[in-house]
Amino acid sequence: MKKWLLSAIIYLGIVIVGYFTYEAIFMEDKSVDTHGTSVDETEEKAENHTSHSSAENAHEHDEQANSESAVNVTVKEENKTIVLNLEDYSGNPVKDLEISHEKRLHLIVVDEHLDQYYHLHPEETAPGQFEIASQLEEGTYKVFVDIKPKNLDYEVQPISFTVGNPDTDDHSHGSLEVDQQLEKTIDGKKVTLSTTPLVVDEPVTLTFDVHGAKLEQYLGALGHVVILDEQGEEYLHVHPLEEENPVFETQFSKPGIYKIWAEFQENGKVTVYPFVVEVK
Repeated sequence: MKKWLLSAIIYLGIVIVGYFTYEAIFMEDKSVDTHGTSVDETEEKAENHTSHSSAENAHEHDEQANSESAVNVTVKEENKTIVLNLEDYSGNPVKDLEISHEKRLHLIVVDEHLDQYYHLHPEETAPGQFEIASQLEEGTYKVFVDIKPKNLDYEVQPISFTVGNPDTDDHSHGSLEVDQQLEKTIDGKKVTLSTTPLVVDEPVTLTFDVHGAKLEQYLGALGHVVILDEQGEEYLHVHPLEEENPVFETQFSKPGIYKIWAEFQENGKVTVYPFVVEVK
């Protein structure tokens, strides 16, 4: 009896020790496995996040690349003629241009001080080549070639060129003076400009009072407005919101001083009214 009891006690002890040994080993393994899975999930999430970020960055890069101009424009003045050449980046002439306000190409020319302003329409003389007679005096100019090529990305950018041999030491850009009163009289014709608040990243309405003048359609619109910043880098070409009223809407991307040229036609003659404003 005593031997049986002793054997039972020894057997029970072995079972208890075995149970606790099993518990310690397998619970530790389970803990390690759980931790390992957690790390793997964290790494997987990190990899997924990295991939997602890379995709976003690539998308942004693509958008930026797509916004670049696919047309190379060159401008020169020779023999009293302004000559423009339009080529794609393979060197082929760009010939397929959409008609925009009755013309395939609008050429805006300003001098470096933004005193002189010309809105010209060169004619095509060869595939991708346009020419127009020049009345520009010797000096440094900037041009803005306003076109709409079919199936090609294009953004209007300032292009500098010279006429004659101007003094290279005289390139100081004088600051524009903001108009205290937005009213201009040119050749006896008066135009008054009123605006909504001139602030960045908000629609700005430009309303021109022509004081009873009978405006005519000019290049398919009641008027045209071209705007440049003081450095002659930011270019805006705006058309009326309505057919019967000289009201325009635009938006400025950065603060600064801007020059506005408003073009209106009356009795077959186009008159340009310049205004200088400050955008805050």
